Amino acid sequence: IVKGDRAILLVSGSGGATAVTRGVNGLIPARTDSNTQNTLTLTEWHDLVRKTRFNIFASQGDQRRLMQETTRKVLNRRIDADIITALDAATNQLNGGVATTMSLAIVQEALTKLGNAEVPVEEEDKMWAVATPAVRGQLSQITEWVSADYVEMKPLVGPAYRVKRCWGFNWIFHPNLTGVGTTAAKCYFYHQDAIGSVFDS
Repeated sequence: IVKGDRAILLVSGSGGATAVTRGVNGLIPARTDSNTQNTLTLTEWHDLVRKTRFNIFASQGDQRRLMQETTRKVLNRRIDADIITALDAATNQLNGGVATTMSLAIVQEALTKLGNAEVPVEEEDKMWAVATPAVRGQLSQITEWVSADYVEMKPLVGPAYRVKRCWGFNWIFHPNLTGVGTTAAKCYFYHQDAIGSVFDS
């Protein structure tokens, strides 16, 4: 719900409730769900492209369309940056926080940590891994990532897929993650309910 410059996100769940038996009166005890209202302050972000009529008609191509497309990309990068900043605040680290090459063992450690935290890792359509382009290069050298014996889609054939589902996660590779191109680069594993973004249209 958007109210003025505030956006309110609902996080709902059982609140860790456990099953109960009937009371001595034969009735089943009732409970309420846990509904947490998270209030966010909306911030204005803009990208104003200015061109004169001379620019528009003297340049080849549909300049009005190009202005709209570049503005959309600029604003989407801003949304990505906000989400990455929020992901950077995560406190759980894999491999003790020590930089390491991506491997199947790291992915299994991520699934284990998330499972131990009672994240519903069986919801594969909601589990996400966001990694750097370097990680994509490392994964392409792992048999379980590229071999038809393990995966249904052939990642080395045809156009690049926007999202690849493998090892219990939907994978996205992003060039602007924190520390990209260095040994301090950060990658993330999470359930999609753990993070969100809001904009007022």
